[in-house]
Amino acid sequence: MLIVKKFGGSSVANAERVFNVANRIIEDYKKGNDVIVVVSAQGDTTDDLIEKAAEINPNGASKREMDMLLSAGEQISIALLAMAIEKLGCPVKSLLGWQAGFETDSHHSIARIKKVNTERLKKEIDKKNIVIVAGFQGLNKYDDITTLGRGGSDTSAVAIAASMKADLCQIYTDVDGVYTADPRKVSTAIKMDEISYDEMLELAAMGAQVLNNRSVEMAKKYNVELEVLSSLEVKPGTIVKEKVKMEKTLIKGVAKDNNVARISIVGLQDTPGVAFKIFNKLAQYKVNVDIILQSVGRDTTKDITFTVPKDQGKQALEAIESIKDILEYKELSIDEDISKISIVGAGMESNPGVASKMFEALYDAGINIQMISTSEIKISVLIDAKYADRAVTAVHDAFLA
Repeated sequence: MLIVKKFGGSSVANAERVFNVANRIIEDYKKGNDVIVVVSAQGDTTDDLIEKAAEINPNGASKREMDMLLSAGEQISIALLAMAIEKLGCPVKSLLGWQAGFETDSHHSIARIKKVNTERLKKEIDKKNIVIVAGFQGLNKYDDITTLGRGGSDTSAVAIAASMKADLCQIYTDVDGVYTADPRKVSTAIKMDEISYDEMLELAAMGAQVLNNRSVEMAKKYNVELEVLSSLEVKPGTIVKEKVKMEKTLIKGVAKDNNVARISIVGLQDTPGVAFKIFNKLAQYKVNVDIILQSVGRDTTKDITFTVPKDQGKQALEAIESIKDILEYKELSIDEDISKISIVGAGMESNPGVASKMFEALYDAGINIQMISTSEIKISVLIDAKYADRAVTAVHDAFLA
């Protein structure tokens, strides 16, 4: 049996936890399984490296050099974990992303995996080595190191599981599964035994920090069954798969996303092609757009408001300002003091009154809704950031408590 395991930064934050992870790995290895492990940078290493870069260049280093710097965090983790496994008497080999065969595109800091060349991985497995792989990184066609963005180690693990046709892909975190809300914030949150890819994808995209959304997309595409479980406790986790048992619960979870910025363009000409010019330019600047709201035209003008990840707000403003002469808008503004609250559930589309119940819960909590977005399995609202935790609790209690 081939098992791919991924451990996050908190799981290997210090020597004690590194040995804890090593023992978990060896336990499966001694049962006769082949084991490939993907590891993130220790604790706050990535944030510390970003701070060091800011000390050198406050105006922002190039993304290529940032990738070179940030990839060092995973290199430290894999070496230390391999040393721990060696000390415990098992054969092990640590590999950087490029050594493990990760080929990516050339979009530094947000690279996408093009292929995993599994030749080296298979050789090491054939030698009966435990293989430790640096997550979050790869190599582009110019032989430059690239990184996959926040949460990229999840994607690395799923990519290996898909390419190697692994029997199981386990994602170890500091919580023991997927909950209906963040259990650290909502005391009534319930752990789920299983959840569908689509529901998990929406929760991940809406801000649930258990799994990276790109990893769920890949797992769904290649039918990789995931298990989310605790690195600190030995207990069953949550299975993420295509089909799950029918349950009475209409809403599977409530998510909060604070990494949101709202951009408003006021006084645009109410003529064909304006929206295309805006969002085509944002695409050229590699800005991810989420919720979009366009006002009804009045007095030959209209307004367009949309949301982007907070860390792409500056890029979005630059994109719009670059075509100011073409758009002839009156005002451009950004609000970063907002949060997105979302409910997710596959049964939502066939049950009327879900939106009304969510809005009622927010009304009873005294929280104003700024924007609304819906799909077949999710409803999202924008609110003031200061009310985010109160909103999650109110909505969760309305549906799941």
